[in-house]
Amino acid sequence: MTGKTWAYEDFVEGASFDLDTKQVSAAEIIEFASEFDAQPMHLDEEAGKASILGGLSASGWHTCAMFMRMLCDAFLLDSTCQGAPGVDQVKWKKPVLAGDTLRGKLVVLAKRLSRSKPQLGFITMRSELVNQRGESVFELENSVMFLTRDAAGYQA
Repeated sequence: MTGKTWAYEDFVEGASFDLDTKQVSAAEIIEFASEFDAQPMHLDEEAGKASILGGLSASGWHTCAMFMRMLCDAFLLDSTCQGAPGVDQVKWKKPVLAGDTLRGKLVVLAKRLSRSKPQLGFITMRSELVNQRGESVFELENSVMFLTRDAAGYQA
């Protein structure tokens, strides 16, 4: 892990991070749904229009996966991340439709070192995705585990 930019010490309560944008295509909605969530509103435009969602819509699980990619690209792949012990809350607030452009943001809510493994810290985050109209479509709250700089092999 030597050379990773983000370690536990780099996260400050109240800090926020912007994530890049993501254009959502009909083809990727259908591809994801075909394999993982084959409900009609995720596979067919007409079925989506006939549903309460109003059009071909991404599965909530697809939205989670797109968020995760955005998070990885923003900083997670350049960090001492050790994974997450779970998700405290996820909300799919509005449909993510084919053609939408998603923008993400996260805020650090809290941080603490592990009592049993002091080289490991927990960062609690609240994340949100909004569409091109500024409407919140997704919220997630969870903790992520990061190694401290010493544990990651950084030279002082």
